[in-house]
Amino acid sequence: MTGIVSRYLAREIAAATALVTLAFLGLFAFFDFINELDNIGRGGYALHHALIYVVLLVPGRAYELMPITVLIGTLYALTTLARQSEITVMRASGMSTWRLLRTLAGTGLVFVAITFALGEYAAPPAERAAQEWRLTATGAAVSQQLRSGLWVRDGSRFINVRTVRPDRSMERVRIFEFDGERMLSSISEAARGDYDAQAREWRLTGVVQTQFEADATALVELPEIRWRSDLTPEVLSVLMVSPERMSVATLNAYIKHLRDNRQNSDRFEIALWKKVVYPFAALVMIALALPFAFTQDRMGGVSVKVFLGVMLGVGFYLLNGLFSNLGVLHAWHPALAALTPSLLFLFAAAVMLFGVERR
Repeated sequence: MTGIVSRYLAREIAAATALVTLAFLGLFAFFDFINELDNIGRGGYALHHALIYVVLLVPGRAYELMPITVLIGTLYALTTLARQSEITVMRASGMSTWRLLRTLAGTGLVFVAITFALGEYAAPPAERAAQEWRLTATGAAVSQQLRSGLWVRDGSRFINVRTVRPDRSMERVRIFEFDGERMLSSISEAARGDYDAQAREWRLTGVVQTQFEADATALVELPEIRWRSDLTPEVLSVLMVSPERMSVATLNAYIKHLRDNRQNSDRFEIALWKKVVYPFAALVMIALALPFAFTQDRMGGVSVKVFLGVMLGVGFYLLNGLFSNLGVLHAWHPALAALTPSLLFLFAAAVMLFGVERR
């Protein structure tokens, strides 16, 4: 009997969540396309470029929206079952609130797995491909952090890259190298840098090197030099993808790079914790939706409860962003910044379920 009920509930919730997800993805894709209309005609950017760019953004949107759509889909499915007295029949047959919650948790774990797969394997490459596609079509360079270009520390070297291309090649590269006493020993300026993946090193061409010695300065022109560095194309890829859209492996690699060079990594550590915690928000949302299934129709119909679900979902999304920014500003522990929104909503769900049991 329990297996039949579990499959029935899972089917209803999955169908409602899939419908809500498709509706939200269509809405956000429309907004993304509207935002791209202003760029059509710039460089070689045409209508089909904008359409492909919007399609490539879909996996990332699905990842961001999954907890919200799970909440709305579960809320709709359970409220519909309650209106048809099916929830009442289940409870009358001996299914307690906590047993029903455990049954729904099995469905929630499926959504946890889907969310993790989207965030780890679908969204990061799709987001990177979308940005590369857009930059290539417009003929633009990767966004620069400062007017002077990108600055990166690599051990005893400081690297300044004026332009990073969508293919992750570099143009107008300057390498400032310091000796053990922190004295500037050389400045190498290269016209272009391409990464050799097999040798795991950069090939710098058109190099002019200024060497500082104790009593003289030497200027050397070299057609090409090989440069081995921790600054790989994967590290440069952080310029094209926001930390929240990176994979766990990429975040780990970049955090290690920042720590090795004694740089602040708080933002990326918070993003890493969010990547781990965010999929489990689906379980929290299912728990939050359950108390609404026990309310009477006089307290609001399906449409009212779905609207409330939308508001709760938006609130969760905004709270996630708020605590991420607060964590960076106030140097909170990354786990605290990532876990707090989910814990707050879980606490709210527990309070409401306790209230249902008291009635």
